[in-house]
Amino acid sequence: MSTGHPSGSGIGGPAVRVPPVALFLVIALVMWAVAGWLPSWRMTPPGRTIVTVLLLLTAGAVGIAGVRAFGHARTTVDPLQPDKASALVTSGIYRRTRNPMYVALAIALLAWVVWLGHPLSLLGIAAFVAWMNRFQIAAEERALRALFGAEFERYCREVPRWL
Repeated sequence: MSTGHPSGSGIGGPAVRVPPVALFLVIALVMWAVAGWLPSWRMTPPGRTIVTVLLLLTAGAVGIAGVRAFGHARTTVDPLQPDKASALVTSGIYRRTRNPMYVALAIALLAWVVWLGHPLSLLGIAAFVAWMNRFQIAAEERALRALFGAEFERYCREVPRWL
């Protein structure tokens, strides 16, 4: 579930507030720069285009499923507004992962890795996941615990953060 507080304080506690899509774009740009910086490390795996497209389609399906589930529950998808969360979404894709929108962004970064064909670009995915765990998801989970208490705790025990 996407939550957070615009001021970086309040219900979600202090946190570094970077919109997840902005972080995704910055990391993708850094991955591209690294691939250009060390072009001799590039590989062109067979089926690169089809694998990239399949990963992007998967990312799109996962992300859309997450957004739609929030829409059905009539709660916010804004990761910077935890005080706007009106429901704990645990159905649909949220039965498999607590963060499908972030999983979708990570899958899209994996597609970018495949397209770039550069092994060092895998570090971008690791950086994205680490940042999201430390700064974004931790703040969201604090907010959801404050809002939904035992129901959220039970959900965390049953459903993994990522996959």
